[in-house]
Amino acid sequence: MTWAISNELSARDINTAYGWISAESYWAKGLPRTFFERSVANSLCFALHDATGNLRGFARVITDKATFAYLCDVFVCATVRGQGAGRALMGAIIEHPELQQLRRWMLVTRNAHKLYEHYGFETPENPERIMVRLDPGIYARLSSEGS
Repeated sequence: MTWAISNELSARDINTAYGWISAESYWAKGLPRTFFERSVANSLCFALHDATGNLRGFARVITDKATFAYLCDVFVCATVRGQGAGRALMGAIIEHPELQQLRRWMLVTRNAHKLYEHYGFETPENPERIMVRLDPGIYARLSSEGS
């Protein structure tokens, strides 16, 4: 399969990616549209299109483009999983000129360890040094408050 990867997202791409992330992802179900749009505006985004121009994959990188990058919201459409789409998307991300010579990359995944290991990601040597501040119910609370 031939893939085209771009850092430019059309309004249609944003609608599709938002639908995936807010409805189908395990990590951001119920994400408010305004939050998604703000996250896209403040990230280096990657859109993976098939030969007909349809969005088939999406990812964001939050980065200072000098020392650190956090890979997130990686999503590949179910209809093309297992066809090299994830590898094509990851290859474009890792090879992006603005993301070279970074000291640290991070990501969180529940089920795609094998994909990311292929690109050098591994379990941290000292996980006890990593801390998080997580509010898993925020989107549900915002939804119930009408925000």
